[in-house]
Amino acid sequence: MTSSQHQPIRVAIVGGSGKVARQIITQLRARRDDAVAIFRNPDRFDELAELGAIPIALDVETATVEQLAAVLVGADAVVFSAGAGGGDPARTRSVDFDGAVKTLEATRAAGVRRFVMVSAIHAGGPIPVDEDNSMFVYYQAKHDADVEVEASGLNWTILRPGSLTDDAATGRFTVGDTVPDGSVSRADVAAAVIAAIDDPRTVGHAWELTNGDRSIVEAVAELVD
Repeated sequence: MTSSQHQPIRVAIVGGSGKVARQIITQLRARRDDAVAIFRNPDRFDELAELGAIPIALDVETATVEQLAAVLVGADAVVFSAGAGGGDPARTRSVDFDGAVKTLEATRAAGVRRFVMVSAIHAGGPIPVDEDNSMFVYYQAKHDADVEVEASGLNWTILRPGSLTDDAATGRFTVGDTVPDGSVSRADVAAAVIAAIDDPRTVGHAWELTNGDRSIVEAVAELVD
């Protein structure tokens, strides 16, 4: 689709102040789409507005489904890119699982059908660490959230990126049901999220991705054609 043919869309991003979300916002705004950034810390309001987002300070942990649904109304797609960032196991579960489930409920209540989950490599299982590992709660929360996404009845896509970097975008990917461990830039994850929103063939798929040797269009075509 060329830029002259592109019809602007409105994308709501839960976890809108995160590093991946900021890349999504920047890339959406570059093609004149609306990016609604939903985030916890009101101190981030001005910087997200300067980035081009429509900023909404709303904590996914404490907001009700109704409050969250109210800010999702009118979106063409919802992206869940929130995360507790590790550390406190209880908060990890609260944000990465409970927050995701609440967002799914709010998405349905808002009448939005399209949903993209930014998950994590290996979240499809089996969990790659033992229960006594500090990362176990993180992987379990991501896994359980993905299960809820798949059962949501929405037009969902799950993307499970490898280790995230702040490197510049490469535009090159390895994508599949499972892929070897590797890294991927946050800018490339953002590009993959937007490509998933654009391509209805990605609905109902859960893919791992790292940086590789194919464009996202080529990678998706190989998987769905």
